[in-house]
Amino acid sequence: MSADVPGQGPLPAAFLTPGSSSFLDFLKEHSPGVLPPLPETPTGRAAAEVRHGTTIVAATYADGVLLAGDRRFTAGNLIAHREGEKVFPADEFSAVGISGTVGLSIDMVRLFQLELEHYEKVEGVPLSLVGKVNRLTSMIRDNLGMAMQGFAAVPLFAGYDLAARRGRIFSFDITGGHSEEFGFAFTGSGSPFARGSLKKLHREGMSEDEIVTAVVQALYDAADEDTATGGPDLTRELFPSVALITEDGYRRLPQDRVAELARAVLDQRRERPDGPIAPPL
Repeated sequence: MSADVPGQGPLPAAFLTPGSSSFLDFLKEHSPGVLPPLPETPTGRAAAEVRHGTTIVAATYADGVLLAGDRRFTAGNLIAHREGEKVFPADEFSAVGISGTVGLSIDMVRLFQLELEHYEKVEGVPLSLVGKVNRLTSMIRDNLGMAMQGFAAVPLFAGYDLAARRGRIFSFDITGGHSEEFGFAFTGSGSPFARGSLKKLHREGMSEDEIVTAVVQALYDAADEDTATGGPDLTRELFPSVALITEDGYRRLPQDRVAELARAVLDQRRERPDGPIAPPL
């Protein structure tokens, strides 16, 4: 059996051989050389110059789930980049936020995007949300050797489950172990401070504006305590990246809207530097 591609002749036999619908498995078997090579482990000064990213926040709300992150990359004790991107669409109904070693994390996200697109083309239907989590688990586990040497790529995954008709959040550890989180979840060095903030503010059934404001408050608190997390920067017009995933799919919240809500948070902080008080029970 053969199939011709216009202008290129017949496809190689590997493309016509039944097998796994995993794009990564296909590449590992037939073209391992095109996979991103694992870098040599940096040492000494080079290790201190490797870029790292924090902090990522995910939270459910009335229409689905939100995924947001600050913009700062660090290299040791220095700010390496102020306008970094840490929130990416995985496919139409899911998104990934990265923390840890930036280069390894971005390579992982790109391969994950290809993996989901390839599966849908081969099978004719999208992978289920739990299936996506399992694929990401396998990819994180493949990086375990680097993670054990201090160069981890630990994402936060959020998506809208079309079957359950709700937003869902999954966190991971460096071995690929995953857990479903309810309400909200965090990763990165600023996560303890963001968690403490959002524990006061999050509640079920929040509107879009309410959840974005609460998450901006949480990222502000993380930046206030953690030097690796960047807060809203009015001078440079830099604000958190915010993605919303609902039954209508993935949507990036425009920066002008994020800026408007972030300015409102900053105005409030002038009167109350430690942030809003939890609403009464």
